[in-house]
Amino acid sequence: MTTSALHAARPVPDAPATPAPPVANFRDAAFLLSHVEDTLRFYAPTVFDPTGGFFHFFRDDGSIYNRTTRHLVSSCRFVFNYAMAYRQFGDPRYLDYTRHGLRFLRDAHWDDTLKGYDWELEWRDGEKRVTLDGTRHCYGLAFVLLAAAHATMAGVDEAKPLIAATFDLMEQRFWVPSSGLYADDASADWHVSDYRGQNANMHTTEALLAAYEATGDAAYLDRAEQVASNITRRQAALSQNLVWEHYRADWSIDWDYNKEDSSNIFRPWGFQPGHQTEWAKLLLILERHRPLDWLLPRAVELFDAALAHAWDSDHGGLYYGFGPDYTVCDHNKYFWVQAETFAAAALLAERTGSERFWDWYDEIWRYSWNHFVDHRYGAWYRILTCDNRKYSDEKSPAGKTDYHTMGACYEVLNALPARPVASHRHQENAQ
Repeated sequence: MTTSALHAARPVPDAPATPAPPVANFRDAAFLLSHVEDTLRFYAPTVFDPTGGFFHFFRDDGSIYNRTTRHLVSSCRFVFNYAMAYRQFGDPRYLDYTRHGLRFLRDAHWDDTLKGYDWELEWRDGEKRVTLDGTRHCYGLAFVLLAAAHATMAGVDEAKPLIAATFDLMEQRFWVPSSGLYADDASADWHVSDYRGQNANMHTTEALLAAYEATGDAAYLDRAEQVASNITRRQAALSQNLVWEHYRADWSIDWDYNKEDSSNIFRPWGFQPGHQTEWAKLLLILERHRPLDWLLPRAVELFDAALAHAWDSDHGGLYYGFGPDYTVCDHNKYFWVQAETFAAAALLAERTGSERFWDWYDEIWRYSWNHFVDHRYGAWYRILTCDNRKYSDEKSPAGKTDYHTMGACYEVLNALPARPVASHRHQENAQ
């Protein structure tokens, strides 16, 4: 669903929902692992395209409603999903899927003439590849880097050279030394635009942390620290100590960018509660490797601000966005916001020993379990109204893949006492 269509859409009448089964303890490792397996099962019957890559558009029941469009973000996130699944569960099919997805990235998305990854393709039975959108996005390269790093950690040896190659491409095309941050997008022939955004830098930080864990190369950790500091401290100091989304070429704040489009999927106007908490999570992952004294306090501040300004005390869940005056500008509920927030809550609880973060974790999980998780077919619904009604039966369009939800579960497993799992902080391969 496009952003404009979402604004105009009305909630669809729901069929009788399958009741949420009772959960004794959302902090239980067995529950989290079972939920990951349930989510993987949703995609299992239809996701694999033997001609290349994976299908990207799924309705609530798992049926495919667009067989030909392929989006770079989904292509990368499926590699992450199956690399993580192989490391956790050891099923060789997941390793095959990881390699299959990685080949598609290089063979289909890569434009060997202009040396970049195409954002969106038309793919017909492996016989015809048509570029629908050749825009070069730093956000997209961040996910190529993430996919390569996690495939490497899963034991896919051919993925390792892609880590350095992707980082070098990002450095060559998007890194701006004077700002200590990455530019955002460019034309197919690499003319970089004047728009600057924090989102690309946030996901680049995520990818750099994974690249460090996959290789042990401190250059990736150094760059992750630099970007994290510049976004969550230097830039946030310009916007009420919170992370704003949009900037001009000189990294001055653009308060008006997409002001009439607060539901934009990649560039929404307003403060994003989910990005405050996602940064909190990333700062604590960074702290595992580099225990700097500013990381924990900043993570707490960002998390607390998101919950203070975006929690819906009437219907539960976090809203999508709020403005500079702290009033909610988008009352919809998005799946990824809830998932990133319960992951951050768990990491904060483990790091601080404070039960208040576990309380938030439990509260967000209860809400998500009752409203976002599909207990009939599996996986999570994507967007709900403020009072928790669906807009459509399009559960997983391009970009979703449930990477946020399964990734959040893996991170919570890391936070549980004496329960290490194959996730961000572990480089060994699960066999």
